[in-house]
Amino acid sequence: MRKKTESAAPVVVIGAGMAGARLAARVPGVTVVGEERHAPYNRVLLADVLAGRYAPDVIALPATEVRRGVRAVRIDRADRLVHCDDGSVLHYGRLVLATGSNPVLPPLRGLGATLPDGVHPFRTLDDALALRAAVRPGARAVVIGGGLLGVSAARALAECGAQVVLAQQGEHLMERQLDPEAAALLRVHLEALGVEVHTECRVRGLRCTTTATGESVRAVQLGDGYELAADLTVLACGVRPRTGLARAAGLDVRKGIVVDDELRTSDPYIHALGDCAEHRSTLYGLAGPALEQADVLAEVLAGRPTRYEGTRALTRLTLRSPDPVHALDLAAFGEARPLPGDDVIRLSDATRGAYRTVVLRDGRLAGGVLLGDLGAVAGLARTWQDDEPLPPAMSLLHLLTDDGGH
Repeated sequence: MRKKTESAAPVVVIGAGMAGARLAARVPGVTVVGEERHAPYNRVLLADVLAGRYAPDVIALPATEVRRGVRAVRIDRADRLVHCDDGSVLHYGRLVLATGSNPVLPPLRGLGATLPDGVHPFRTLDDALALRAAVRPGARAVVIGGGLLGVSAARALAECGAQVVLAQQGEHLMERQLDPEAAALLRVHLEALGVEVHTECRVRGLRCTTTATGESVRAVQLGDGYELAADLTVLACGVRPRTGLARAAGLDVRKGIVVDDELRTSDPYIHALGDCAEHRSTLYGLAGPALEQADVLAEVLAGRPTRYEGTRALTRLTLRSPDPVHALDLAAFGEARPLPGDDVIRLSDATRGAYRTVVLRDGRLAGGVLLGDLGAVAGLARTWQDDEPLPPAMSLLHLLTDDGGH
């Protein structure tokens, strides 16, 4: 018997992360298949779970019916079927791939297919809970990777009382978002909280010992031969889109699953969104674009003409602390590194612990970074997202101050 009509067949979503859960909340009758045993949750708050500030139920997203602990293993495009590892088979009229991404495991000596005891990725709620259970006051923890996730993990581990070392291969922390000056201020903040920061630091391998239960990490070996003693090692080396299911099904995959402006893949009955989707050669890997894509796709599936034009994403990070004096707010957007011919203005207020910089290119706001006082971030973000030429009367100082510079 041939396929059901599209109106009679359900929408099936593979992946119960933030993007899949958002879509399910917007589209009635969706079937969601999720590998994790937990209800969908806000991944942005994982560092708060690690720090013990939030329990898992606090970061849960609004109730969504999910087939938990079930993994999709094969897509049959001819008959529009999804085969799952529990033996079930789901028929779809439209299929949505929201498979997310996997943590990148660096090619280190001593790191095999099975992670040694004490070595943890930091991507899922189970990762955060395992780290929370393992960390003890005084434990020696090495975080490999100084991006957004690595900085968040290092701060949370320090809050747990661990002796934390953060090893970053690049020239400065959060290279994708911050300029060198902002990264230097972030480094000062982390060091004041007891985090030892090493930049331009290549990690060569892990030194492990054999125990009754297997291999256990004892130190992180650097490229210059120096060793960092480690009871815990956190891998925060970036993420890679999960595209295996799509690739096996014969869909167009480059770095991610290629989608058009309706989030449609090379198969007209299959869409993709979130970390696994590549739109106009861009992979976002952030919560904001994933949620915006889910909202657009909900309109598309409802038959309302809508197109996804891309997201101008704002990155915000709050490094919380039991003592509010030691908290730090950070926001970054666009291109904070100026090109020749760009106009740049920076304001720094050591007394208030505030730093702001914006880059103007061809009369438009190209990007900026704010640390400390984020009072101006809403206006800056609107100006940048609108991508319109700045009015002649609008000064750079006006952009950076809450009151127009007065």
